[in-house]
Amino acid sequence: MAPDKGESVNSLIADPPPGAPVPPILPPRDGYLLLDREQFPASFAGDLPLEQAEFMADSQVPWGVDALSGAVTSPAWRTKPSWYLVAEDDRMIPPPAQRAMAERAGATVSEVPGSHSVHLSQPDAVADIIKRATTA
Repeated sequence: MAPDKGESVNSLIADPPPGAPVPPILPPRDGYLLLDREQFPASFAGDLPLEQAEFMADSQVPWGVDALSGAVTSPAWRTKPSWYLVAEDDRMIPPPAQRAMAERAGATVSEVPGSHSVHLSQPDAVADIIKRATTA
């Protein structure tokens, strides 16, 4: 995500385009969220071996409900160079939304086939964009 001033994750996911995947976020429990274990592999880690994706589903760390509603006050991309790696097969953040946020941020964009877990499925692509950002 690359929210602008005043935006939150909630505001960015509030109105998905028709046909866009909907992240399988379960209802909050005690102020925390998790992804549905059964839908996790396809939604979060579709390009990883099933055993690895199931392990990830079982070892999720709950995240606070407030993480969705916290509004950004000063987006760093407004004053600093930005890079964005679009995961073309992401079923958590639709690739068209990723491209729009990256373009709005004026980011240097790379795209690779990969799920939301692109850091695991495409580690060389992730390392490459980090290297390019550190030498720019």
